[in-house]
Amino acid sequence: MRAVLVVNPQATSTTASGRDVLAAALASVLKLDVVETRHFGHASEAARDAVRDGADLVIAHGGDGTVNEVVNGMFEVAEPGDPSMPKLGVVPGGSANVFARALGVPKDPVDATHHLMRALADRSTRQVGLGKADERWFTFNAGIGWDAEVVAEMEHQRSRGHEATPALYARIALTCYVRMARGEPKLSLQIGDDHPSELLHSVFVSNTDPWTYLGSTPVRMSPETSFDTGLGVFALKKMTAYPVLRHVAEMLRGRGKPHGRNSIQAADVPHLRVACTEPLRLQVDGDCLGERSAIEFSSVPNALRVAV
Repeated sequence: MRAVLVVNPQATSTTASGRDVLAAALASVLKLDVVETRHFGHASEAARDAVRDGADLVIAHGGDGTVNEVVNGMFEVAEPGDPSMPKLGVVPGGSANVFARALGVPKDPVDATHHLMRALADRSTRQVGLGKADERWFTFNAGIGWDAEVVAEMEHQRSRGHEATPALYARIALTCYVRMARGEPKLSLQIGDDHPSELLHSVFVSNTDPWTYLGSTPVRMSPETSFDTGLGVFALKKMTAYPVLRHVAEMLRGRGKPHGRNSIQAADVPHLRVACTEPLRLQVDGDCLGERSAIEFSSVPNALRVAV
């Protein structure tokens, strides 16, 4: 089996020695090429070239951003269901690794490599549905509003050399909340052919559940959403402290989906549209894609085969 291992050396838990150990193990059962990314978009380029070259498997070793780049690169030259599309393998190397953990892949890179090798030996794969935000594919979530502001600020802090810890994430989330609570809602949501909603503060779109992790704690925003369903939607009407804190507590407890009059929720959604009264940031799989005035979201069932 021909495989390409795409490694992000800047990922949180990726090291040169660890990469060499993983590559050696994989090379014992695969005809393996290794690509170490050097700039933003390089993982997409490597995945695109792997598809064109007829690879059977593309392995992403890095965080969720690396996985997202690899997936988008693969779909640059192949469509869902295309027999030329390689399988995807994932070896976590980031801080959260939401996509991998939602698939049951071990967080430790060595354990994840053994997990992948067993899946390859057993020819075990899973078809997963994906989401699209306009033309950008996403594996686990996207959003406009609060979460996108948090992602943008987290990227800024990491560019200054700060480690992406749960404590830093929580502090940034609180700061962004206070800033947004003082502002006016700027988003409207249209689910399918329904009428657009009243103005909202934030719209979160999930492709699976949990939505993310704070350390080992899963954040369960759309428990009815999985890789086998359509998209999950959770939108905040107001940023008033008490209902927002209640929503957060329910998500962290994981006992059921958040509820209340302060939110709009839907599950198994095939298509939705978000419009903004002014350009706002969009985040996809934890990466900020800049500002948008309107975004079309769609669910694509059985889009990708994953070795798992």
